[in-house]
Amino acid sequence: MATFDDFMKLDIRVGTILEAKVFAKARKPAYQLLVDFGEEIGVKKSSAQITDHYQIEDLVGKQVMAVVNFPPRQIADFMSEVLVLGTYSEGGVVLIKPDKPVANGDKLG
Repeated sequence: MATFDDFMKLDIRVGTILEAKVFAKARKPAYQLLVDFGEEIGVKKSSAQITDHYQIEDLVGKQVMAVVNFPPRQIADFMSEVLVLGTYSEGGVVLIKPDKPVANGDKLG
């Protein structure tokens, strides 16, 4: 069972998607995202399997939550630097996001 201390090791931040494109080389349908996490963290890349509920044109400008302190992960020819969070829901992954606009880099607390 996970402990509260385990949870506190995660650095979960808000970021705004700057760019999204189809990740053609991914084994499962996915997008490559560029996400701005503000001055402290900067702009990071992520691979996200969110194609069931989201179109590219709907993603740019959307705020999302992501774990920013996992080690980078190689996916095909792409280095994913953060894990964008979502729920495994009916019909595919649904993104977790703040319900009001907040500053990029704000930390889940």
